Amino acid sequence: MATWNDLATADPDLADAGRRLLTRSGIGEGLLATVRGDAPPRIHPVYAEVVDGRLLTFVIEASAKAADLATDGRYALHTHVDPAAPDEFTVRGRGHQVTDPDLRRKALAAWAFDAGDGYRLVELDIDSALLGRRPTADDWPPVYSSWRPAEPA
Repeated sequence: MATWNDLATADPDLADAGRRLLTRSGIGEGLLATVRGDAPPRIHPVYAEVVDGRLLTFVIEASAKAADLATDGRYALHTHVDPAAPDEFTVRGRGHQVTDPDLRRKALAAWAFDAGDGYRLVELDIDSALLGRRPTADDWPPVYSSWRPAEPA
């Protein structure tokens, strides 16, 4: 799995467009899909930010998404789509809890709300990123570009 920094180094245009779409409202927002075992996927609205080159989100400790990420880890994060500017961005991979207190402090400083002790900080490692561009809502299909980290040697 790769970090946001790996994506930004390998494909800066895709990473810049993805970050712009993630933060188009002024804060990082998206829909996080998680899975656990044979259960159906769950969709959760979340805040997400890139801090120190890492894609992070806070999840409530007792939430289904926290349990899904701790048990299975697989996720997909999709940005909200604006009909007036319908580009879209998604990343997929595995999430894992971050216990580094310094990174937590940095994340809290960048966050749109107070994520207190009842929140778990999760890094979303990136297995793939996909950007779909459409000049208008009437243009279909989107023009896609994608990125995957290189396989380890």
